[in-house]
Amino acid sequence: MAGSLNSTAQTKENPVAETPFVLQVRLNNEAITPVTTRFIVRAIRQAEEQKARCLIIVLDTPGGLVDSTRKMVKAILHSKIPVVVYVAPVGARAASAGVFITMSGHIAVMAPGTNIGAAHPVQIGGLPGSQPPQPTEKEKPSGEKRDDQETKRTTPMEDKILNDTVAWVRSLAELRGRNADWAERSVKESVSVTSTEALKEGAVDFIAEDVNDLLRKIDGREVNLIDGKVKLKVNGAEVRTLEMWWGEQILAALANPTLAFLLLIFGFYGIIFEFYTPGWGVAGTVGVICLVLGFFAMAVLPISYVGLALIVIGLAMFVAEAFVVSYGFLTIGGSITLFIGGLMLIESPTGFMSVPLWLLIPISLGTAVISFFLVGSIIKTSRTKVQMGSETMIGTKVIANQDFLKEGEVYRGRVRTHGELWTAVSRYPILAEEVVEIESRRGLTLSVHPVGSGS
Repeated sequence: MAGSLNSTAQTKENPVAETPFVLQVRLNNEAITPVTTRFIVRAIRQAEEQKARCLIIVLDTPGGLVDSTRKMVKAILHSKIPVVVYVAPVGARAASAGVFITMSGHIAVMAPGTNIGAAHPVQIGGLPGSQPPQPTEKEKPSGEKRDDQETKRTTPMEDKILNDTVAWVRSLAELRGRNADWAERSVKESVSVTSTEALKEGAVDFIAEDVNDLLRKIDGREVNLIDGKVKLKVNGAEVRTLEMWWGEQILAALANPTLAFLLLIFGFYGIIFEFYTPGWGVAGTVGVICLVLGFFAMAVLPISYVGLALIVIGLAMFVAEAFVVSYGFLTIGGSITLFIGGLMLIESPTGFMSVPLWLLIPISLGTAVISFFLVGSIIKTSRTKVQMGSETMIGTKVIANQDFLKEGEVYRGRVRTHGELWTAVSRYPILAEEVVEIESRRGLTLSVHPVGSGS
């Protein structure tokens, strides 16, 4: 019995596959979105099913969405195989959300020339780069000069977000036996360090030149999984790379706030240009496709419906400018509404996933100018009298070429118009050389009446 207990307590070894291999996935300068999270979750599941020795996440990210990062971290924590987070290649970074992913890995490794940190959450309630209000001299204790950094005010919501994020990163660092104090500074103070400094701080386990060097260094290492310890045997194992399939690649490209916003605006442009041209052509087709892709992208991103509603209202105000005499106030209001809606489009406590100001300002002003002239031209054209076709004959005054003869209940004869002779009928008697007005046309016969008789 004792021997059985001892054998149970012994360290388990990695499940041996028929062909020893490790699975590798790459996040090449990609933001952490629902798409990348879905990809990593699929990779973990596939590595478990195929009994890979471990999963290597080659990480290079500028940050991403908090909810997506939490789901990815949770999947790593509940993985049944070791997950190695490798910040690589040279020049890569694990910024913002990358810090939490690196801390959650069973083994955290960095390549030379990489950096990690700057995980402070950014509240998007104000404009990017704006500073909180500073206390006046009267609000400071007498005789005391405080540093500007100390006197910055924060809102209760910002404090909640910051404290929650600090607790999260500390719990991950403590779980993996890494420096929780440094992890906290990376959130509170946006500290960012190089790979060498991260190793000294205890933020990562070691530095590896490449994947082969990484496999040599982690071979024989013990890691704690949710169901016990596992001893890695990966030296010389085959490295298999798992790529996103084309559907995930399309979703990843669309899961970008800037692209989603542009698709909505281009869709609006396409529909407006289609109204400006007769029939249905390229502009309308492209506009509809852009709108469909834009709304599809919004199904992936954490969209604020208030921001989306403001964008729709702003575009509606541009169109209304052509029908209402507002002396440009609707256009100005549309520009402001579109700008505010773009700022509020993404509902996330991070400033990384948002529509940038350098795009919002020219799009808002450009849309106003285009709508003011283009929609105005559309309405003006629709109200212009027809210049071609049979419709141009209606209401035209012509000369009777002969006396009209009675045939049944109408009078029939000929009239001259545009140098041509047309058969005409009238309910009234008409004499030769009398001026008549065309009422309608049916085939090659005109319906006329004498001027002054009414229709």
